[in-house]
Amino acid sequence: MDNNMMRQKMADTIRFLAADMVQQANSGHPGAPMGLADIAVVLSEHLNHNPKNPSWLNRDRLVFSGGHATGLIYSLYYLWGYGLTVDDLKNFRQLDSKTPGHPEFGHTEGIEITTGPLGQGIANAVGFAMASKFVGAQVNSETAKVINHNVYCLCGDGDLEEGVSYEACSIAGHNKLDNLILIYDSNRITIEGSTSLSISENIRLRFESQGWDVLECDGHNFDEIDSAITTAKSNSKPTIIIANTTIAKGAGKLEGSHHSHGAPLGGDVISEAKSACGFDAQRCFHVDEDVMTRFRCAVEKGDLLEREWIHSLKTLPLSEQNEALAALQNPDFSRIQWPAFEKADATRNTNGKILNAIAKALPCFLGGSADLSPSNKTELVDMGTYPKGRNIYFGIREHAMASITNAIALYGPLMPFSATFFVFSDYLKPAARIAALSGIQHFFIWTHDSIGVGEDGPTHQPIEHLSQFRALPNFYVWRPADGVENVEAWKVALEMKKSPSAFVCSRQNLSVLPSPIKGSVAQGGYLLASDADATITLMASGSEVELALKVKDALNVKGVKADVVSVPCYDLFIEQEKSYIDSVIKSQTKKVAIEAARGLEWYRLADEVIGMDTFGASAPADKLFVKFGFSVEAVLAKII
Repeated sequence: MDNNMMRQKMADTIRFLAADMVQQANSGHPGAPMGLADIAVVLSEHLNHNPKNPSWLNRDRLVFSGGHATGLIYSLYYLWGYGLTVDDLKNFRQLDSKTPGHPEFGHTEGIEITTGPLGQGIANAVGFAMASKFVGAQVNSETAKVINHNVYCLCGDGDLEEGVSYEACSIAGHNKLDNLILIYDSNRITIEGSTSLSISENIRLRFESQGWDVLECDGHNFDEIDSAITTAKSNSKPTIIIANTTIAKGAGKLEGSHHSHGAPLGGDVISEAKSACGFDAQRCFHVDEDVMTRFRCAVEKGDLLEREWIHSLKTLPLSEQNEALAALQNPDFSRIQWPAFEKADATRNTNGKILNAIAKALPCFLGGSADLSPSNKTELVDMGTYPKGRNIYFGIREHAMASITNAIALYGPLMPFSATFFVFSDYLKPAARIAALSGIQHFFIWTHDSIGVGEDGPTHQPIEHLSQFRALPNFYVWRPADGVENVEAWKVALEMKKSPSAFVCSRQNLSVLPSPIKGSVAQGGYLLASDADATITLMASGSEVELALKVKDALNVKGVKADVVSVPCYDLFIEQEKSYIDSVIKSQTKKVAIEAARGLEWYRLADEVIGMDTFGASAPADKLFVKFGFSVEAVLAKII
């Protein structure tokens, strides 16, 4: 059979698998998979991956930014041999299946990262490409390229309309990521109809202005697709291939219609389409043997590629490179020389010293800020600039920064952080949510944590943000009260391999806690100071712990006995056994939580919450704490 005839049969097989999946589920998106099928077949010929070992470090990464194209994704992973079965395809979008509505990292073998929220996948692909360049800079030599793979990303109109994609592509162009190939499924259709309803920009000029190479092809012409990918692989810049496609290609009367985007095609349409292509109209989920054989070549090819790569590591004179790779892959936390803190300091400062201590010990530790490293205190001193060094300059692009960092964390042997002001976590919340959902060990550094921001005013004072992120499952918000708690929090977070952590740090100086930790920060909260027969328990985090201690002293003067509980990680504390929580927060006491934030979540533990019920204001921080009721006198007036 002629090669392109075989390619056509393979592409049509993908089309009808995807259409059958959506039809059986009575839910899903058939249009994009059918439009991308020809590209997927040619891409299969270029992609270096190993279905036997989806975690092979030097594999090409493939990101489906348009996560709704799961009919294509799961068809490919089934055909390539990643362990999916026909029954898995038949259970598309069903409870507990391996084929959920959007691709989920860790749920389906081979999926590189969770995608679905449009645009983030492009930023993820940029992150994989950046991670590859960093690792390559550590382990490659002129004569031996240990890391030399490509990163491919399939995206659509919706991805390019989301602002995060613009941010990410700007970063990619600036860093000249020549290992990044973005394939744009330009079918000119969105849910509401033609893209002409909402967008008219010149995509070619947009990407050229961002420092990309731009190629264009007929997305249904196998030779043009092959030529474009071949050229992109040898380019010296990141490359976008604008593939002009027809949504729901091959779907008869629904071909090219926006009605094919997010609804089943209907049994009659699918049957007619199959007949038109010479397929048996009565057979569903069918793959001819010759098609399966061609796709399953990925198993043998990928296994051989990985074996050759491993052999090269063993036989080439790469001792230094092997040592560098091993150091990245096997971080030794015992080498960290944790700093000691003996005087009042802002936790953004103590956190900065901790970051540098970790980075000095762990070659895999890197990160950057959204143009705020002098304020976030996140510069890794004398550790250079990305890609050879470990300071990444993300610019003022919070959403892309966090999405990129998610992918850096999933790349393999790296432990990254990202940083900004706490209030600007609003700009990256979608990526923080994906980090929690996917179980990504991403360290978020968020400084300027409360009304302590002061004169910058309410636009910069994060009143509701602690509550927002504490509500996020599998996301651990650390708000340390001093440098000692800060160190202990990091010790816990480094071991939490399947969860993101956020370090929410103060701008203003906080006193060193006056007594040794009498409990475990690893349990999220502990009894910091106590009186026998206490009648009041004061709970707080961060800067308000110091206030709680002062309130306790004032209560003692009045003859009232009190306990103070420091809760550096509310999320971790409420996960503890009830017996532990009851040992820290005595049931017979009046329970009062103090926090310069909205604080509604504290009602789970407290009888009364002294928090914010308005936005902040612009003034020196000490005046703001008094104005909003965070003084000893104001707290006493409310609790006795």
